Amino acid sequence: MLLPGLILVLLFCYGPMAGILIAFQNYIPVKGITGSEWVGLEHFRYVYSLPETMTVFRNTVVIASMKIVGGLFAPLITALLLNEIGKRLFKRSVQTIIYMPHFLSWVIMAGILLDVLSPTTGIVNAFLDWLGITKVFFLGNADWFPYVLVGTDILKEFGFGTIVYLAAITGINPALYEAAVLDGANRWKQTLHITIPGIVPIIVLLLTLGLGNVLNAGFDQVFNLYSPSVYSTGDILDTYVYRIGLGNGQYGVATAVGLFKSVISLVLISVSYLLAYRLANYRIF
Repeated sequence: MLLPGLILVLLFCYGPMAGILIAFQNYIPVKGITGSEWVGLEHFRYVYSLPETMTVFRNTVVIASMKIVGGLFAPLITALLLNEIGKRLFKRSVQTIIYMPHFLSWVIMAGILLDVLSPTTGIVNAFLDWLGITKVFFLGNADWFPYVLVGTDILKEFGFGTIVYLAAITGINPALYEAAVLDGANRWKQTLHITIPGIVPIIVLLLTLGLGNVLNAGFDQVFNLYSPSVYSTGDILDTYVYRIGLGNGQYGVATAVGLFKSVISLVLISVSYLLAYRLANYRIF
């Protein structure tokens, strides 16, 4: 029974890993991996010497870190507020509405955001103009672009995180709330002393596992939203690999950058898994 699945994993997960050899070659597609010239670590030294490499690395870490922090608090606060709502129909309606963007691809989201954030016809800039505030070209301004990435990523995914936290809140023993009511605790004190401590393991688990994604700032989102005018603050490792690999035909250099990112990500994932095990008793096996 496991044989078909094992074959698919070997074929599509481990088979393509042979492509990392390109990072050590002057790869020419017509010659293939076996016929291309070996250059050792030359591509890694070349990437390290490029001035934009550190900028791209910094952009990746900054954007991903802001996404992790924002993606932690936005669903947590929303879940705590929804937990205080007694009307189940309204509560479930809100859950459904905020969960829907999770199913939209970044291609569709980018089309919507281009219209909403347009400096000429967008509703956001129309509202700013109505308030007397100068219009902002959100997707063309390098200073604003990282915050647009973080905000739109939270908008798309915080509904999913909210459901996770609501599920964790549901697992708290109701007897604790009944005892708190008998002691005269109001809703705020119940939230502060029962609800939040009850979901701390989930918060710690999601935060530590998020550390493994520090170098994953979101290729689909950035690729569909950015432009050359925001490369200084919006270009990340994944889009950088795409541009120099497929755009400029430097396959060896692009593979070297991708391999570097994979090695760092492996270290971060290992550290985050160790922290999740120590702090939240989370284990895969």
